[in-house]
Amino acid sequence: MIIICQKPLKKLKINGIALFPFIFIRNPEDKKNNVLINHEKIHLRQQMEMLIVFFYIVYVIEYYYWLFKLKNADRAYLRISFEREAYANERNLNYLNERRFWSFRKYL
Repeated sequence: MIIICQKPLKKLKINGIALFPFIFIRNPEDKKNNVLINHEKIHLRQQMEMLIVFFYIVYVIEYYYWLFKLKNADRAYLRISFEREAYANERNLNYLNERRFWSFRKYL
């Protein structure tokens, strides 16, 4: 895992994004934000489990499925199984130690 502070993120609504093997964060002080970093680490684990490219394919398919169904971009994003798992467990800093393989399936 490599954490990089990225100025282009300042124009987006997001505080961080995981693009294997990197975590890009908007603000340098967020390097100390354990909840944000844990959230992004969960995404890195999901990406590895799905051989990276399949993670992005499934992510986009789920997003557009929920967007079509809900007609709301923010709600569609929050319904993606990968995001649901990460948000549900981001405060549990031990989660990745106890997490089972493909745990995101519980959130489908």
